[in-house]
Amino acid sequence: MDRQETLEPDVIETDVARLSHELTYRRYLLNNGRIRSFFQKLSIPEYLALHIIEEAGNDAIYSGRTYLQDIADKMQRSIRQTSRMVKALQERGLVVWSHDGDGSEGTYVTITESGRKMLTEEEEVLKKYYGKVISSYGRDNFIQLLKLMKQLETVMGAEAEQEETEADTIGQNDDNE
Repeated sequence: MDRQETLEPDVIETDVARLSHELTYRRYLLNNGRIRSFFQKLSIPEYLALHIIEEAGNDAIYSGRTYLQDIADKMQRSIRQTSRMVKALQERGLVVWSHDGDGSEGTYVTITESGRKMLTEEEEVLKKYYGKVISSYGRDNFIQLLKLMKQLETVMGAEAEQEETEADTIGQNDDNE
């Protein structure tokens, strides 16, 4: 018999509450100022965006272009948020923002030499820090943790989508009454 089935509902609820708090707390600590302090010239989202753009630059299919929608999707941000961030990167000379045809086919970004240089500088700082972390924690443990985090993100995303779908369905039912 499953452990959860043998517990009383209030025990299960307390356990879920405790575990969800612990997960929220751990995610907060991971995203807290300690990591931000390693970024010298870029914010974490800017670093991630430049990394996404740089990776796409190696893709022969898109000829070094990274479409704004692709950046937004990978970073799980709205187009508006992504647009503001890319505009700031463009103003700093780190990317070039262009469009296909009349712009209706999408806008894309390419990384500049200055952007590539800044990304490399930030990566060096992160490699130094995470190299020590990986050495202490263990490479296999670190890889396993990343795999588990990816699985958890997938499950959490699916659950969030299910919640949104249910909320939309309830909202539509309320409109129809």
